[in-house]
Amino acid sequence: MSSDTGEVSLVIEADVASVTFNRPQARNAMTWPMYEQLVAIARQLTSDRDVKAVVFRGEGGQAFVAGTDIEQFTQFQSADDGVAYERQIEACIELLGELPQPTVAVIEGWAVGGGLAIATACDFRLATPGTRLGVPIAKTLGNCLSLANVARLRAAFGHQRVKRMLMLAEFIQAEEALACGYLHQVVAADHIAAATAELVQQLGALAPITQRVSKVALARLITQDLPVADDLIRAAYGSQDFHEGVQAFVARRPPVWSGQ
Repeated sequence: MSSDTGEVSLVIEADVASVTFNRPQARNAMTWPMYEQLVAIARQLTSDRDVKAVVFRGEGGQAFVAGTDIEQFTQFQSADDGVAYERQIEACIELLGELPQPTVAVIEGWAVGGGLAIATACDFRLATPGTRLGVPIAKTLGNCLSLANVARLRAAFGHQRVKRMLMLAEFIQAEEALACGYLHQVVAADHIAAATAELVQQLGALAPITQRVSKVALARLITQDLPVADDLIRAAYGSQDFHEGVQAFVARRPPVWSGQ
């Protein structure tokens, strides 16, 4: 893993919180310390009733978050490591989805894997025209997502688009994401800050309790009564293909899949 572990920062101005993923040299790919910082920020914001809206963005203008830093997966030894990782990610995404304030993701460029999960946990998403959204693990790592994160993606994009993401490793571009309702608005890069401020102002002028209970109600409908899926996670993370995918990515060569 790179010695530069990146940072997730929080700035609160007036009644708006801005959360920034700051590791632009790696397209803001998340490290373990960054996930820990994000969880701490979410817990802080959960109890801050003075904040009326939360904006998430990536530093550098090239990516929101380009997934999890894959070099970290070289530390995984068994399928149980994959189960623990997916539970950690799921706990983080659940915290973000349960924030009492309306949340907005500002996506410039790539939102991949865990980054797409973070954006999907937000209530609204604005993006620039060149944005690309996906989970290309069938091409890269050969791992999988937690069942709850698959359910969130399906609710946001629709069943068949998620199959394209997960099974064909396709990226969804901004125009299609806007058409299916995933994006609230597609805005040129030099106007996205103003569009974000306008949306935040609209959200801040409305009834916060209505907003709070409505988002919780919708989240419960998506994830209620999900079956246990640790067997699926173990099958992916315990496979030879997962270790081959990680080794190939780190070595910058195409993986050779065996189906084992």
